[in-house]
Amino acid sequence: MDSIYRSTTGKELIQRWCLDQLAAWSVPHERKTVTAKGAQTHVVIAGSGATTVVFVPGTNFNAAASLPLATALVTTGYRVLLVDVPGQPGLSSGERGSAGGRLSWYGAWLSEVIEEISSEPVAVMGHSFGAAIALSSDCPRIDRLVLVSPGGLTRLRLTPTVLAASAAWFMRPAPTHSARLLRAMLAPGRPPREELVTWMTLVARHARSSGAPGAATLPTRSIPRLVVTGDHDVFLPPRRLGPAVRSVLGAELGVVTGAGHLVVEERPEYLSTLLEDPGQSASDAPVR
Repeated sequence: MDSIYRSTTGKELIQRWCLDQLAAWSVPHERKTVTAKGAQTHVVIAGSGATTVVFVPGTNFNAAASLPLATALVTTGYRVLLVDVPGQPGLSSGERGSAGGRLSWYGAWLSEVIEEISSEPVAVMGHSFGAAIALSSDCPRIDRLVLVSPGGLTRLRLTPTVLAASAAWFMRPAPTHSARLLRAMLAPGRPPREELVTWMTLVARHARSSGAPGAATLPTRSIPRLVVTGDHDVFLPPRRLGPAVRSVLGAELGVVTGAGHLVVEERPEYLSTLLEDPGQSASDAPVR
């Protein structure tokens, strides 16, 4: 099967970065590996709250790149399970042939992961591609979803600025180009975290990025869903995402002020407050 990694050395460098980040994380945690849909899957477990939250990261991200959000969730009082998505750079399987890019496969994969690691109901929070995966899972243990800048509902907007930043990041991997791309995904004026600049540079140098997900395959079972995006989301701006959320999910989009596409990076404490009542208003700004 096709590997996302350009070389064995590149794979080792990426995985070493992940392990170093987790080793330096001040929150007590454990790591385990499970097999779901035949794919080796790495899971980080932290916190000891009564409610379990499964976080599914977006394209090119993983548990080690999502520690600000994980810290906020644990601090709020949740037991948190952070999964590395197979076929994305990280500590899970680097083979992507099994999925074939199909969200139905990823949805079934997430269902198996949840069945493997939790015997109780769980809340699932997904970001971008991870939100599309969460939407596509029909696992009966999922009792609510928080979908952050979700893919799978409408096409991404690709502006000339984003295309230029993405091309420079992919073709000439360097910290300056990684920072430029991250700035495009953050709200104006927000500097990217140094660790993320290093991470994205490693990904550009040593991994093959995946494309945008297709349409999410929604389960027939009704699940409470809360959907938010940043008011400066360059890929899924509220004016584009709002109508799709309304027509596909029958829900209203919440807009998070002062955030771009990387809401999980910019507003982790705010996101950690959204899980208790998925029927609440998630917007601190109107959708127009």
